[in-house]
Amino acid sequence: MENYTIIIFILAIVIGISAFAEKSKLPFPILLVIVGVAIGFIPTMNEIEINPEIIFLIFLPPLLYDASFNISPKHFKTNLSTISTLAIPLVFLTTFWIAVVSHYMIPGMSWPLSFVLGAILSATDAVAAVNITKGLDIPEKTITILEGESLINDASALVAYRFAVAAVMGSAFVIWKATFQFVLLLGGGFLIGFVTGKILAFILKKVRNNINVTVSFMLLMPFVTYLIAEHLHVSGVIAVVVLGLAMARLSNKIFPENLKNNARSLWDVIIFLLNGLIFILIGLNFRYILKDIDDGMILPYIGYAAIITIVALLTRMVRVFFQKKNLQKAFQKNKKGKRKVSENALLDFGNSLIISWSGMRGIVSLAIALGLPKFLDDGTAFPQRNAIIFISVAVVLITIIGQGLTLPWVVKKINSTNKDKELTQK
Repeated sequence: MENYTIIIFILAIVIGISAFAEKSKLPFPILLVIVGVAIGFIPTMNEIEINPEIIFLIFLPPLLYDASFNISPKHFKTNLSTISTLAIPLVFLTTFWIAVVSHYMIPGMSWPLSFVLGAILSATDAVAAVNITKGLDIPEKTITILEGESLINDASALVAYRFAVAAVMGSAFVIWKATFQFVLLLGGGFLIGFVTGKILAFILKKVRNNINVTVSFMLLMPFVTYLIAEHLHVSGVIAVVVLGLAMARLSNKIFPENLKNNARSLWDVIIFLLNGLIFILIGLNFRYILKDIDDGMILPYIGYAAIITIVALLTRMVRVFFQKKNLQKAFQKNKKGKRKVSENALLDFGNSLIISWSGMRGIVSLAIALGLPKFLDDGTAFPQRNAIIFISVAVVLITIIGQGLTLPWVVKKINSTNKDKELTQK
């Protein structure tokens, strides 16, 4: 089959599985990943080569825009401390600990290569977590934290990845330069998002009576914003997030209800299809990544991936529960009788566990891994490239299927325990 025929075939499967998923006890994303793996092993199925730049352009802008547009501003602001902690320090902590374990565990994995692997797997994919927990009784606060984290952590991971790859290429790592570039990327992304948001707001105020033109501009602007930011070498991720937040505020002021409903219906279909494609592609690529690995190394690499998954999960749990403790301290009154955080910002044990267990990897990790350079500047092959890609994809699959299958059970168990406590207190 030609590539365009395969895409239509995959979309039909996504729609069909969504209908079956309602009757099945398996979450929709996990079904898609499993089906993707199965389809990949069909002998007549041609390989779909994923271009990471296309993945970032097609998938990231609409998904980020939709999440930031619909996120609760109140909950986002209240939980900004937790969101920023997970999206920035945790990303770099995860990169570090995965690098340490990989360096000492995987033969031939130098420090720069270990940090490349760590950076690839440092960012979580809340799209997977939110889709898997859809329909479960999860507080909006917890969903906001997971979505808020995913809006920012991709930018942190991409910065860590760029510096790790540069180190493999022979560039020296200088901490102040890395810090300056990180601030520049985030600040520049914020500025681009702010400016394009103002421009879009001006345009929409002029054409808001024409529903088709208004919705078209809202669909197009995330892609334009992302491309402008990336062209100027700042964070396209942050730019699109800022644009989405700005449009969310604007929509409450000037958009009539029928326009909101039309835009919402169209976005729902687009996001549904994109999410479906993401999970199918994750599974579909497993077969083609396997072919570049020696048969004798498949099981060891899967074992390394399992250990790395545990390390990433433990790092996340420690950081989340440490944040829980920090918030409790900040809630205590200081000498002036003031609190640094509100009571709504506090995390209980249940929230902390759900947030910790929702640290699944997804399409961003896959795209970054597949985007690894094939050659160094001197023309030699990029060392351990196949191993890094295979282990990365294996971790993505393990987290989506393993954590994904158990996350609903964790949520139900916590909710059941909370209800028992409430009944006991009464």
